Amino acid sequence: MVGTNPDARRIPLTIIGSSKPVIQEAHDHQQDTKGDGPRTLGQPAPCYLFVGDTPISEAAIAQEMQYHRAITPEHSRAGAARALVVRELLRLEVARLGLSDEVQASGQETQEEASIRLLLEREIEDRVPSEDDCRRYYAQNQERFRAPDRIRVRHILLGAAADDVTGRIRANAEGERLIGELKADPVLFADFAMRYSDCPSKEQGGELGWLQRGQTTPEFDRQIFRLREGLTAFPVESRWGYHVVSIDEIQPGEALDFEQVRVQISDYLELQVRQRELQHYLLGLKERYEVRGLEEIEALATA
Repeated sequence: MVGTNPDARRIPLTIIGSSKPVIQEAHDHQQDTKGDGPRTLGQPAPCYLFVGDTPISEAAIAQEMQYHRAITPEHSRAGAARALVVRELLRLEVARLGLSDEVQASGQETQEEASIRLLLEREIEDRVPSEDDCRRYYAQNQERFRAPDRIRVRHILLGAAADDVTGRIRANAEGERLIGELKADPVLFADFAMRYSDCPSKEQGGELGWLQRGQTTPEFDRQIFRLREGLTAFPVESRWGYHVVSIDEIQPGEALDFEQVRVQISDYLELQVRQRELQHYLLGLKERYEVRGLEEIEALATA
């Protein structure tokens, strides 16, 4: 395998199903003392999972599960078991190759993290995609590469605390009343904002200006970007109360040219290749260090 250029910009590898880089996944939540965890009637927790000759107890899996939230306990258990297996596979391979003595930890990383980093640098080849690869991907996925949509918004906030049921009912009713009047006479919007709004924007007639996704409270953001141009037919609810909203203009994001997204595409394609190589590498380690019990745990998650 080839090494990597230490000055190259690194793209962190992650295990499929995890949001953490491999090195962090292989180290997080590790207990210094083996066997720590819950006991059953004073006895060590049972073990159904093994990597080579190393047992991974149910106590260790239960402890790891808190970092693998899922829709069911079985899915959480399977995610925790996979993470612990990967961690142990990498540790065993580091030990077999004697890498701990070949690298010094830098910054805040531990010696274990440094050893795993060196292992992955040696075994997972960096393959920077060519410009032709990037242009081909751009041509096939142009709809993905657009500037953010923008909308120009005015609103009237009828404030009510989230736990004030009576106040929120009243605010919703007031919003419906104002919408009814504005449909008949839209020019009253600025006047109504000044008189009724609980937002500082009332001083500007309710103007919020141009907004992109993610610039407002999430629940408000999700709703207003689904609206058509014009006065809304209903009050829009948020944690702050109810809003009378007018979408004054919608500006779809313009297409980005290749040079604007070239680095983004290159990073994405490079990461995809490295992820595939990582999964292939881990499969090889599973053959070298027999993994027993993982398939049964994963089967319970899909039953």
